[in-house]
Amino acid sequence: MRKLQSTEEFQQLTNETPVVFMFTAGWCPDCRVIDPVMPDIETSFHEFTFVSVDRDEFIDLCIEQDIYGIPSFLAFNNGKESGRFVSKDRKTQEEIESFLAALPK
Repeated sequence: MRKLQSTEEFQQLTNETPVVFMFTAGWCPDCRVIDPVMPDIETSFHEFTFVSVDRDEFIDLCIEQDIYGIPSFLAFNNGKESGRFVSKDRKTQEEIESFLAALPK
């Protein structure tokens, strides 16, 4: 999964192909639990570009996007938010896959 480099890149990606941002942090134990399954999820949902966003590096972006819990997922398609799976709860592979399957492509 590629890592977000700037807020400008975030804005650019939201206007391109369908993109899913995974908000995470190195210290987050719930984020580490899903890290091993993310490559399989990315392969299964190849129509999306997946981008990791470190909430500590992009705290202002998190506030702007109402991301107050991690791990969380935010999806965009054609410049518009197409879905969000945002909470402070641990997420399972099945929950993430269900969220992605319901997104418009």
